Amino acid sequence: MNILHIDSSILEDQSVSRKLSAAIVSRLSALTPGANVIYRDLNREPLPQLSTANAHALDASAPAGNDEVRALNAALAQVLAADAIVIGAPMYNFSVPAPLKAWLDALAVPGKTFSYDGGAPQGLLGAKRVIVASSRGGVYAPESPMAALEHHENYLRAFFGFLGVTRLEFVRAEGVRLGAEHAERAVAGALEQVGQLRAA
Repeated sequence: MNILHIDSSILEDQSVSRKLSAAIVSRLSALTPGANVIYRDLNREPLPQLSTANAHALDASAPAGNDEVRALNAALAQVLAADAIVIGAPMYNFSVPAPLKAWLDALAVPGKTFSYDGGAPQGLLGAKRVIVASSRGGVYAPESPMAALEHHENYLRAFFGFLGVTRLEFVRAEGVRLGAEHAERAVAGALEQVGQLRAA
């Protein structure tokens, strides 16, 4: 099994999402001896933003003509080669970090991850398992006062659903900025979820 491990938090060793994503990868590796893990840190090595030039090159499946296109194509190739994708995704300003958004933009390529065959969009990544290590400073559950500002997990569900992913799982630590005791409980609960993950 090929596991692609993505991190995006700016907090480095203090990051909850990094702690959770590492625990998830460790769990999957233990469940699948011999698994191959590829790691990508989007905070340290961000992808270029999509531009008119590099987006056209990707859409046309043209040979990489510059460093930006090569980087975007390499990111897409890693996803296409992966059986499982583990994403450390903290909530920043009600959504995902900018480097993670740039990585996601690189994945939405017609003919590679989705198509419009038959006039309607059809996702092509149905065989992938995606596990998101989600951390949020506040509480954004459906019954919470902040629920209307939740554009984080909802966005990821919509995006990966569009690409055809049906095995999308979230391991969530919520309210990690509401005090040390609350954060400790949230992380412990998330790590308990990790311990219940099953093999692909």
